[in-house]
Amino acid sequence: MCRNITELRGLEPAATDEEIEAAALQYVRKVSGIRKVTDANREAIEKAVAAVTAATTELLDALPARRQPPQTVPPLRRPAVQARIAARAAAQ
Repeated sequence: MCRNITELRGLEPAATDEEIEAAALQYVRKVSGIRKVTDANREAIEKAVAAVTAATTELLDALPARRQPPQTVPPLRRPAVQARIAARAAAQ
């Protein structure tokens, strides 16, 4: 598995739509070998991310509760990552 994709099942609070979509994008990037979305591949990437996001959401909803939380914290929950996202948004 891609080392950037973290376990989302069993998070408290539950995984957000944003976290699920971020994991889906990492998966699609990994299997496609495409690191940067361009106009030439945007439609295919967005369609794949939407499909993987939907499948992941369905999977997480169908699985039973987890006894222990995942060992790693999803990147979007890390303060350093949140600070980078906020800095990028402020710069735009």
